[in-house]
Amino acid sequence: MAVLKTGGREAITHYVVERAFGPAEKPLAARVVCRLETGRTHQIRVHMASKGSPCLGDPAYGASAPAQAVRDAMGEAGLTRQALHAKVLGFVHPVTGETLRFESPLPPDMAKLEALLAGL
Repeated sequence: MAVLKTGGREAITHYVVERAFGPAEKPLAARVVCRLETGRTHQIRVHMASKGSPCLGDPAYGASAPAQAVRDAMGEAGLTRQALHAKVLGFVHPVTGETLRFESPLPPDMAKLEALLAGL
């Protein structure tokens, strides 16, 4: 999966930085909220990496290792996966036409990571 100037399938992701962690002049990590208009494979991961801000812990699209302080926080939090969580998912059921919405709280490892990053 990749961002292409021509060809490929359309993929639209709207995003906003909800909170930055670390020095204001050069944050080390951020919590980003994404709203997808399309549902392509690895869409968030590809789009964030194309902006130079890959998801923490992403082995496929992460360009380089995060700062040591962030790596330390990931280790202490026990995060051994991508720091990617679907807080809300929704869609229109293809058969019934019913709008479905599902919500899930932040997993413990990511909540701990966020608390540790808040101290940077």
